[in-house]
Amino acid sequence: MDFGQIYCQKCGTKLTSRRLENEGIIPYCEKCGEFRFPMYNVAVSMIVIDEKTSQILLIRQYGKPQYILVAGYVTRGERAEDAVIREVKEETGLTVSRVSFNRTKFFEKSNTLMLNFAAYVRDMSKIQPNHEIDSYSWFTPQDARSHIYPGSLAEEFLRSFLNEF
Repeated sequence: MDFGQIYCQKCGTKLTSRRLENEGIIPYCEKCGEFRFPMYNVAVSMIVIDEKTSQILLIRQYGKPQYILVAGYVTRGERAEDAVIREVKEETGLTVSRVSFNRTKFFEKSNTLMLNFAAYVRDMSKIQPNHEIDSYSWFTPQDARSHIYPGSLAEEFLRSFLNEF
């Protein structure tokens, strides 16, 4: 069974697999005598929506031409909802007035559990993107569907949200 974790994070010993009652097969460190549950990153991505116009913010980053959603990592001890508010503020300068949960998906490439939210803002004109954003555009929901990076997790989150919206 592949848990994406080969060595003990405490002592570096190669992990074995052992059955843990009511949990199943879990990585186990023989040296520490402890089970090592899989570790992964946690991040949030946001469908940023202007409350007045219902337009959706899509951004471009890191020199790539594709439009994606605003996203960022949850820091240790931080609530996911607080990470949404913080990341939107840091990257766009916008103040989130309301947050609602959309869905989650594990992203294997970066060993990250992605938590997706809708983040509502009151005034899209106050946007002040930081250095992490190359460019941005506000789209109607229908136009956002056609401009989001095809085949991406951002597209999957956006489409699932709009299908329920």
